[in-house]
Amino acid sequence: MKYSAEKKKAIVLYILEKISSGTQSLSSVVAEAFGISTNTVHSYLNELIADKIIEKHKRGEYALVTERNSYLFQRNAGELQSDMIAYEKCLKNQISHLGENVKHIWEYALSEMVNNVIDHSGAENMQVIVAHNYFKTYVCVLDDGIGIFEKIKAHFSLASLDEAVCELFKGKLTTDAARHSGEGIFFTSRMMDSFLISSDGKIFTTTKYSNDNFLSVDEDTDGTCVFMSLSNFTNRTAREVFDAFSNDDGGFTTTKIPLKSIFDSAPVSRSQAKRICNRLESFEEVVLDFEDVSWMGQGFAHQIFVVYKNLHPEVSIKPINMGPDVESMYLHVTKGS
Repeated sequence: MKYSAEKKKAIVLYILEKISSGTQSLSSVVAEAFGISTNTVHSYLNELIADKIIEKHKRGEYALVTERNSYLFQRNAGELQSDMIAYEKCLKNQISHLGENVKHIWEYALSEMVNNVIDHSGAENMQVIVAHNYFKTYVCVLDDGIGIFEKIKAHFSLASLDEAVCELFKGKLTTDAARHSGEGIFFTSRMMDSFLISSDGKIFTTTKYSNDNFLSVDEDTDGTCVFMSLSNFTNRTAREVFDAFSNDDGGFTTTKIPLKSIFDSAPVSRSQAKRICNRLESFEEVVLDFEDVSWMGQGFAHQIFVVYKNLHPEVSIKPINMGPDVESMYLHVTKGS
């Protein structure tokens, strides 16, 4: 059966997505998803192989044909002055054929991450690794400077690196307020399909990270490593990400905190809650995402939803993705408050 160009494109992109994520029994999964035969799926796979978009490793296993390049920038050579240098040299030509929305996201994201290296890390060397295939583009920025979490911990006199990671999730965090708004990492992490920072033995990520067969992250690496990936076919725009966390005047007024990314286990204590509440008054609305958090302690819930709320009634705190046990505790502490 001959399908419309639109349906064929949807099938092909689905195939590429499943290959990228390492899906097993690929032909059966695709056939079931679209109600087509496995023979049809195989014909599409053969076309993709002929076009050098994918390659077959062994029976039933495929991989995207990916080009990878590495670039080194050195401060003493005058190469760490412009935050656009990596985008212009490493990425611009590789993504010139992609949609304007994709190019805008990458231009913003890479320039912001490079700016952090230039202005904050004190690094002498920066390495940028770019890998791209038909479906996705990956960028890794590594530096040999002071680790980002250690820099935040020292600047704000925080008790631990975990507190530094927590503060980074909220946004509006900078160690150089005279020159920076503290928004770059927050917005970049929301624009990407995958975003991860590894430094000082700690990891910051707003996504369900997977290596995508591109990069194995070493949590004990010196300096800072930033990993980003984005589908070449995404419909996301930089503007819609900014708007999601801004008011009508364009101000950065809303933050979203994924609790599962901050706590290894269910949050229970008032001290954990106080860590979350630090600086929340910088925002008009705070979204607390409880996805994959199975339970929370009474002290944690009471400190945020009663104590902090009474102290700062001007801040709207909105819990989302609450499971039954989390919602039960939320209702318990807020009853009558």
